[in-house]
Amino acid sequence: MLAVWRWVWGHWRAIHEESLASAQPAGQRGKKALPAAPPLDWKPLVILVATALTLTLQEYAGDRNVFARLLEKPWFPFRVPNEYWELWSFVWWTGWRVIGYLLLPMAVIAVLPGERIRDYGWSFTGFFKHLNTYLILFVAVMPVIYLCSQTRAFRNIYPFYRFAHRSAFDFVSWELLYLLQFLSLEFFFRGFMLNGLKKAIGAHSIWVMIVPYCMIHYGKTWQETVGAIIAGLILGTVALRTKSIWGGVLIHCGVALSMDILTIQDCPKTGPCPR
Repeated sequence: MLAVWRWVWGHWRAIHEESLASAQPAGQRGKKALPAAPPLDWKPLVILVATALTLTLQEYAGDRNVFARLLEKPWFPFRVPNEYWELWSFVWWTGWRVIGYLLLPMAVIAVLPGERIRDYGWSFTGFFKHLNTYLILFVAVMPVIYLCSQTRAFRNIYPFYRFAHRSAFDFVSWELLYLLQFLSLEFFFRGFMLNGLKKAIGAHSIWVMIVPYCMIHYGKTWQETVGAIIAGLILGTVALRTKSIWGGVLIHCGVALSMDILTIQDCPKTGPCPR
């Protein structure tokens, strides 16, 4: 295995050096030597492999349908009342996002030499310093949220939990789960990915991050998926400049909570919200 790793790493290093050499202006090639190329950094490999593993976990373990299938197994030790099985399915959904988007990245950071979790956006310093910026962004996006909430396409999706309007317990329980997964999501995309790649590729880390961030929105409306690209660019830029994910958490949670409150008005007095 070690021999295979050395063989693969050797080819990657050669590709890295060739790409840097090809970036030299054509007129300068073969003339005065440029400064030594920075060595190939192995940390982005760890970050992106962890990213791929996390997204795979969400697809094959964190899906609510997995929980529904497990409930049908006689050996599965957990049972829930029929009236709350959907809420518990979101507990499962949120739990896997906390594991994959928050705890797993933190574990990776903890074992990486010289890395600290607080340097991955887990700091309030930049958040309080730029609080006005976050509030302006939130106010600016609210008209768009209101207009979207009035369309049938969005009301067919939100709130995710179809019984959020049934009682105060349902609403509060659901929103706490929902906001917790947004905290985890922001740390993963705007903390773990951005700061893990920044030293190697600088601002390009934002462009890399928006690709999987856009893709996790597949299945929602096309407007929201396209909006995720724009939001990813803005929130990624703000997170790197302020060195904090908490502005993104505030905006993301505020938008999500507002959308639920606006769309829940269309739900009937009894029964689930229509789809």
